[in-house]
Amino acid sequence: MRCAKVNFWTRTSGLRCHRSGPAGMTFDALLDEVGAFGPFQVLLVVLMASSRLVLPCNLLLNNFIGAVPPHRCKVARWNATTASAVPLGDDGLPQACGTFVRPPSLVAGNQSEATPTVPCLHGWIYDNSTFSSTIATEWDLVCERKHLPQTINIIFFLGLMLGSLLFGLLSDNYGRRRSLLLSYVLSLALGLASAWSDSYVLLAVLRFLSGTALAGVSLVTITLYPFPLETPNFVHAAYGLFWLPGIEWVNSSHRASMCVIGSLSWSLGNMLLAGLAFLINDWRPLVVAVNAPLALAVLTWRSVADLCRTDGRLERTDVGFRCWCLLLCFARWVPESARWLCANAQVEKAHLYLNKCARANKRPELASKDIVEALSSAGKSKKSKKYTFLHLFKTPKLRKISLVSGIAWYGTAVTYYGISLNLSGFGLSVYLTHFVYAAVEVPARLLIYFLINRIGRRPCLVGTLVLTATCIGVNIFVPEDVWQLRSAVAILGKGLSEASATTIILYTHELYPTVLRQTGLGFTSVLSRVGVSVAPLVLFLEDVWSVLPQVVLCVGAFFCGLLAMLLPETLDLKLPETVQDVETPACSKGQEDVPLETKNTT
Repeated sequence: MRCAKVNFWTRTSGLRCHRSGPAGMTFDALLDEVGAFGPFQVLLVVLMASSRLVLPCNLLLNNFIGAVPPHRCKVARWNATTASAVPLGDDGLPQACGTFVRPPSLVAGNQSEATPTVPCLHGWIYDNSTFSSTIATEWDLVCERKHLPQTINIIFFLGLMLGSLLFGLLSDNYGRRRSLLLSYVLSLALGLASAWSDSYVLLAVLRFLSGTALAGVSLVTITLYPFPLETPNFVHAAYGLFWLPGIEWVNSSHRASMCVIGSLSWSLGNMLLAGLAFLINDWRPLVVAVNAPLALAVLTWRSVADLCRTDGRLERTDVGFRCWCLLLCFARWVPESARWLCANAQVEKAHLYLNKCARANKRPELASKDIVEALSSAGKSKKSKKYTFLHLFKTPKLRKISLVSGIAWYGTAVTYYGISLNLSGFGLSVYLTHFVYAAVEVPARLLIYFLINRIGRRPCLVGTLVLTATCIGVNIFVPEDVWQLRSAVAILGKGLSEASATTIILYTHELYPTVLRQTGLGFTSVLSRVGVSVAPLVLFLEDVWSVLPQVVLCVGAFFCGLLAMLLPETLDLKLPETVQDVETPACSKGQEDVPLETKNTT
C-alpha cells in the first residue's frame, strides 16, 4: 500500500509509510516534495551544458588542423613538357606521391606506363582552396608520412589519460585551488605554445602535454561532485561528462530529460568548431582561437575560487556573477548529490542541499533532519564497507553489467569517433560535413528523448547500434560517385551513433548502485577513452583495404548492439542504492515503492 501524503516538513512524528515511520520514506518520495524537476534542476542543466561547450572544440580539433588537402609532386617548371613528369591517376588528375624518373615523350603514347616512377624529389604542391595551412601542408605529412597527422590525435588522447592520474594526485595533496589554477595556466600556455610549434615532434609533445593539462581542468572542476572517497583518482577525470549530479537530483521520470537536454551542449560546441574552422582556415590561429578562452578562466580564477565556498552555500547576490564565471571557466559550486550523501550517512550536507533545492523550487524547506537521518541510517547500515573496482566483478549480475556495459561503451566510442573523424568521400566540404554531422545530433538526441521513456533504454541502445552498423554497411556497397546517397546514409549513421552514445550515458547511470555508481562509470569511461584513442588507428586500415575501416566499425557496432541485449531494462525503476538492490531487486516497473529501512541486526 502506498503512503498517504503527509506534511512532514514541520511534523515528522505523524508520518506513516509502510508502518515504519520516517525510515519508511524512499529518497525519490523525499525528492518529489522538494521538487524533482524545477528551477534548481534546470540551473544544473545550464551549468553542466555550458561547461561542455569547449570539449568538442579540443577533442575534434584535429579534423581541421590535421587535414590533408589534394596535392601533387612539385616540379621546377610546370608547363606542357614538365607536366608529363607527373603520372596521372584514373581520374585524370596528377598522382600525389610519385613522379617519373624522366618525362616521357609527349608522342610516346602509352610509353609512360613503362616509365619507372620515384617518390617526389622536390616536395609537394598543395591545393589551398580549402585550407590555407595545416600541419600536413607545413611539414609535408603526406604519402609515406600520411599517418602522422592522425597520430597527433592519438597522442592527445593519451595525454588526457595521463592527466587523469596526475591531477588526481595533485588535487588531493596540494588542494583544489592550486590544482585548478595550475591546470588553467598550463592548458592556456601549452595550447598557445602549440600554435607556434616549429616542428612536428614539438607539436606532438605540446599536444600531449596540453591533453594532460586539459584533463586537470576536467578533474578539478568536478571535485565537488559526489564521488565516493575510496574511488581512485583517475576515475574522477576519466568520467568528465558532468552528468551524475543532475541525474541524481531528479526522479526516474525526469532522468532522460536531464541527460538528453544537457547533452545538447556537445552538439552546439561541435557546430561552433565547424564555424571557427571555416572562418579561420590557418591551423595556427585556429589553435589560438580554441584555447584563448582559457585566458579569461585564469583572470577570473581568484574571484571564482573565493566565491566557490566549500560549504556549498550560495548567496542570492552572487548568482549572476557565479553563472557568468562558470560559463567562462567551469565554476565548482555544483551541489553534491543528496542521494549519495544519504547513502553515505552525511546527514547535515544532505539536509543543506535538500533545503537549497526546496528554496530554489519554491517548496517548503525541510525543517527537521529526522527523515534525512532515517535515509542516511539505512544507507549506512547497507554500506558498512568500502568499495573498490573489484566489487564490480564480485557478484554475478554486477559482473555481467560491468563487462557488457564496458564493451558497449568501448564500441560506441570507436564507432562515434570513427565516423566523426572520417569527413572525406561524401562530395561535401569538410566544414559542411562536420557541421551537418554535428547538427544531426540535435534531432537524434531529441528523438531518443521521446523514445527512451516509451520503449525503454535497452531497445534504444540495441536498435541505435544495430542501425548504425547497418548504415556503415550500406555505404560499403554504395559507389563513391553516388555521393548524394552516401552522404545521406553517412549522416543518418552519424545521428544514430550519437543516439547510442546518449542512450548509454543515461542507461549506465541507472545500471549501477549508488555505492558503486561512480566507480562503475569510471570503469566504463576509461574503456571509452581507449576506444577514442583506437578510432584513428582503425582508419589507418584503409591502407590494407580501402573499405576495411568501415567493415571493422560495422561489425563492432553490430556486435555491441547484440551484446547490449544482455543488460537489464531500467525504465521507470528506482535508482539502486546498494549492491544488494542490483543482485536481488525488490522493486520493478509498476510495483509499489520500497522504503529504505534499516536492517535490524539485533
